[in-house]
Amino acid sequence: MRELPGKQSTRYEVQQRAGRACVLAQANESASLWRRGMNLPAEQVASLQFDWWIGAFSKAASVVEADTDDAPARLLIGFDGDASKLSMRNRLQFDLVRTLTGESPPYALLMYVWDANAPVDTLVTSTRSDRIRKIVLGSGPRDPAHQGWASFKRDLLADFTRAFGETPGPVISMALMTDGDNTRSRSDACYGDILLLDAQGQVLPGSLKM
Repeated sequence: MRELPGKQSTRYEVQQRAGRACVLAQANESASLWRRGMNLPAEQVASLQFDWWIGAFSKAASVVEADTDDAPARLLIGFDGDASKLSMRNRLQFDLVRTLTGESPPYALLMYVWDANAPVDTLVTSTRSDRIRKIVLGSGPRDPAHQGWASFKRDLLADFTRAFGETPGPVISMALMTDGDNTRSRSDACYGDILLLDAQGQVLPGSLKM
């Protein structure tokens, strides 16, 4: 797990939901990541396939604004790249992250999110860093009558190109994040399989298989 400076930690544990194994994430005014590293040439990844189950979240939360930037479910994919191409502002931000955490952030971070308010397919550039881009995959108020597993299959390379306007470098990390720190709220979600697939549909190293 990756803790964030000055934040309480979200709880992550393996559980069952509707008969399926999953990583249950429970945030209580908290924010942290469940993360794993890898090193895959981006061109090997033909698709990204994953499932999540959305539980509680704040109706006031939205990843569009910094002061309400909470979400019950986020899947973060980190990419390597040529740091010499970063702006001076980005370099200073990266230096600060290294100072605070002891490690460098990814060159680029693509985040798939559930949002309480933003429309599906909204593309958001983080207010904290333009090296973080978010794509909204689900939206709207919690509806217990329609709760269940939601499945997604994404063209990771196409999503990256759309978000950043450049060719992706190697895929170097995958992380789950459920948070409620900015809205001082509770949120929870279950994460199922997260599979990086090649052109033949074979599961690539670094995938999460529950």
